[in-house]
Amino acid sequence: MERGQSRPLPSRRITTLAGGVGAAKFIRGLVRRIDPERLTVVVNTGDDDTFYGLHVSPDIDTISYTLAGVANRAQGWGLDGESFNALHALARFYGKPWFALGDRDLATHLYRTERMRHGISLSRITAEIADAFGVKSRIIPMSDDRVRTFVKLRGRRAIPFQEYFVRGRARGAVEKIELRGIGIARPNPAVLRAIGKSAAVILAPSNPFVSLGPILNLTGVRAALRRVKPRVAAISPIVAGKPIKGPAGKMLRGLGMEVSPLGVARLYRDIAGLFVLDNADRRYLESIERLGMRALATDTIMATPERAAALAEVVLRALAV
Repeated sequence: MERGQSRPLPSRRITTLAGGVGAAKFIRGLVRRIDPERLTVVVNTGDDDTFYGLHVSPDIDTISYTLAGVANRAQGWGLDGESFNALHALARFYGKPWFALGDRDLATHLYRTERMRHGISLSRITAEIADAFGVKSRIIPMSDDRVRTFVKLRGRRAIPFQEYFVRGRARGAVEKIELRGIGIARPNPAVLRAIGKSAAVILAPSNPFVSLGPILNLTGVRAALRRVKPRVAAISPIVAGKPIKGPAGKMLRGLGMEVSPLGVARLYRDIAGLFVLDNADRRYLESIERLGMRALATDTIMATPERAAALAEVVLRALAV
């Protein structure tokens, strides 16, 4: 860049790094505050698994269904008004099911799997599914390469995340999180471009290990975030010593970390310029700011879409978007 030439401003696009249910609640509020076409969502695929021969992408589907306005809000996943006749029929051959796939949800997995068998990338298939559902935002899988999240419990072998979380109901003491394939997986190039060009990058209130961890551990992603750190905000998934949802608290504790917003902030200190925590945890504000980031306390409990939208508004204003 020549002397005197102004540095180009980032686009007014917003990028969110997301896992599943917690991130979906935030995104549901975010698109009430911005044009959905301005939003790019980078989604974790470490939870992907195979059921009945079908490739299932739980986090991608949760985000897609939420942005399409067809998600089951009560349970946080799947389609609204779903039935499970096919799943019950499959039990005759496979035994009692432990991972719920609805009848209409199966159509998504059938389409994805058939396209993958023809060599089409997960990124392209995800865009096709989003388009079929009328989603206006851009949804990007973190990588087209396979990364699988395994959870090592005390006294047991490492098991796939869905087996730990759904089948095992997150029971047991967590000793280690393994991201198999992360060393050779490449981030989707669109992920790095979105981070660099967005006016704001928001780390949704998701599990830092199994939802955002796979994204952040892809080669080049943390470096890209560090370059735009003042434009990056992270929202704590821990409120008053407990996770809003899911096993984040058990994982923090099992890995020897503090179950608090401060414990989470330490994981993001190199990449986030702003850390958002709940009013219930205001006592951590000064400690978090000593990590080298701004800290902001507000209401982070997204019990309704309106409260999720209010949280999104606070974050966007803090980032001057």
